[in-house]
Amino acid sequence: MAVLTNLPTDLLRTFIAVVELGGHSKAGAHLGRSQPAISLQIRRLEELVRAPLLSQEGRSIQPTSAGEALLSYAREMIRINDEAVSYFHRSDKTGVLRIGLPTDYAVAFLQRSITRFSLDNPDVELEVHCDLSRELHQHLRADDLDIIIAVMPTAQMPYLSRTWIEQPIWAAAEGYRDLAHRPVPLGAHPEGCDYRARMIQALDATERRWRVVYTGPGISGLQNAVLNGLCVTALTRATMLPGMRVLDEAEGFPALEPLRVGLFYKHPRLSPAGLQLVSDLVAGLDSVGSNAQLLDV
Repeated sequence: MAVLTNLPTDLLRTFIAVVELGGHSKAGAHLGRSQPAISLQIRRLEELVRAPLLSQEGRSIQPTSAGEALLSYAREMIRINDEAVSYFHRSDKTGVLRIGLPTDYAVAFLQRSITRFSLDNPDVELEVHCDLSRELHQHLRADDLDIIIAVMPTAQMPYLSRTWIEQPIWAAAEGYRDLAHRPVPLGAHPEGCDYRARMIQALDATERRWRVVYTGPGISGLQNAVLNGLCVTALTRATMLPGMRVLDEAEGFPALEPLRVGLFYKHPRLSPAGLQLVSDLVAGLDSVGSNAQLLDV
């Protein structure tokens, strides 16, 4: 019978800290260990997985291909471990938790998870920040936010926990009638919005004329502009409202490129409350797997 190798959670936690905090010294300061002790733990982990996990690139340390593969497993294993510990230390869930949600993505089910979390954890203060995805990524890197949901410009990004695919669709008021001789009236979020870029790319590819007639940062304003017949826009199924209909290729609206969306956080920086919210959000994502194509990181 084959002997299975166990990966100790303390080694995995150290590995995550080195990658996400940017080096052995910072990981050691965070974990309360010396730099030699951190290096020793990384070497022990490399022995267990039989592969080099980190490489030096200039002054920065980056995970190898094997390290990237292990990182996704390690984050999930540590999340589950900390979720179990958190269950027995519920009184530790206090403090402020800063969450970033994108203005250009339907997050209704995520907002429900956040609301339930707030009701179940009254000692935790939530601060929700809505912005363009590119801004949310910057805020997370700068430690201005703890957890973000954001559209991904590339398939691999730091601090990624879960990723899934969303398919944008063209939305218009039920009474909207397209006039081929007139430019398509677009409603969109400001420059930098992924949905805006996809609409313009799709129309340019078919040489359809367009003009932006409504610009606003919030989803509700955009929805109202569509319902009032002012414009058409790109939404997800979750943000389609009664009184709207989908526009398709038969009406001259080409299919839009899908979006890759991710859940991001820096595990070493998260409080017990943050770890619990991450688990709640992951559970919420799993529950909508039939509407969004969930991908393994």
